[in-house]
This record gives sequence, structure tokens and C-alpha cells, in this order.
Amino acid sequence: MKIAELFYSIQGEGALVGVPSVFIRTSGCNLRCAWCDTPYTSWQPEGTDLDLDQILDEVAAHPARHVVVTGGEPMIAPDIVALCGRLRARGMHITIETAGTVFAPVACDLMSISPKLANSTPSDPGWSGRHERLRIQPAVLMELMARYEYQLKFVITRPYDLAEVRSLVDLVSADPERVILMPEGTDSERLRERGVWLAEICKAEGFRFSPRLHVDLWGAVRGV
Repeated sequence: MKIAELFYSIQGEGALVGVPSVFIRTSGCNLRCAWCDTPYTSWQPEGTDLDLDQILDEVAAHPARHVVVTGGEPMIAPDIVALCGRLRARGMHITIETAGTVFAPVACDLMSISPKLANSTPSDPGWSGRHERLRIQPAVLMELMARYEYQLKFVITRPYDLAEVRSLVDLVSADPERVILMPEGTDSERLRERGVWLAEICKAEGFRFSPRLHVDLWGAVRGV
């Protein structure tokens, strides 16, 4: 598997925010978000080819019970099913961070699904059409939600993103208490600015608010 980075940190987003976790970041993605914060896994994918034993040895070197398999898009990574099966055999709690456009029968304790809203579509003419066609796959979303404990995590750039969120939540019959809204941004100032009005939206809608704790603590750097 091509791995962009593998590191030990704390979960910065979602329902498990603050939990010490080992992150396995696969390289390669079927989307190209305009605001992607890991372009080294999508726009310019890079990484090191590691076999499953090497990945598992690195995971075992850290004192964590939680592992987060992320990307890029981990559900398109070769051997993703085998990797998750071996992590489960070692007793790890597995979170998979996915855009919810591809299904694979993985072992997973928390399917962290981040459907990409229209705010993610790039202006790049080589990718805008393909990204727009792929970014929402209702049948895949519903299968993931039916099979796994899940959270739906939306990246919000502007208040009127909420119309699209509401429409998709209704379409897939998601539990509002599992819907998480997170401000887009790669620096604390922007996150704080957007977080102020987004928190009020969460209060009004009954959705959960998520910070980006790793950005607040360390900034937009790799390996955190």
C-alpha cells in the first residue's frame, strides 16, 4: 500500500476528538477537493510503498488502542480489507475516514463519512466535472450507514452550505445526532471566525459541532 504518512497523535475531529490514535494515511483519491488539506494524497499523491507487516509493526510501536485509517480515500487503497482485518485481529478500535463514494467490506468500529458538498468542487477543468459527478453517492452512503456505526461529518465554508446538508441528511435518513458540522480552514483564525457562526447553526439545527483540534494545537503541518 502507498502510505503518505503514519504517525501517533490525537484525533482532532468528530465524535472521538481528543482520543490518542495512530493514523495510517493512504495516498490516492478519487476526488479533488478545492480546499483539500492533504494535497499530497490527492492532487500530487506521494508516499512510500509498505507491506501490511511494516504497517502493523509501526502501529504496534505506539501505545494506542485506536487507529484511524484515512487518506486520500482509504476505501480505494489496495489491501484495505486485509489491513483492517489484521488491525481488528489485534484488538484495535478502527475508524475509517472516507468521503463515502466507494464501498468495501472492511472491519470498522466507526465509519467517519465526510460527504463532499458543492463547496468542494474545484475550478480545475480537468477535474471539476468528474469530482461533481462522484462526490455524492447516496447508495454507497446508505450501505455504509446500514452496516457500521457511523458519523456524517460535513466541511462547512458558508452558512448556505446548510441547505445542501439538510437535503442530504433527509435523502439518506441520517440520525441528526450523528451529523457533525466542521468549519473549513487550515489556520486557527479562520476556524475561529467560521466556528462562531457555525456553532449557532448547530444549536439551531440540533447537529454536532466539531473543532479541528490538531490545527488549533499545531497548525497545518503534517504528522499531527
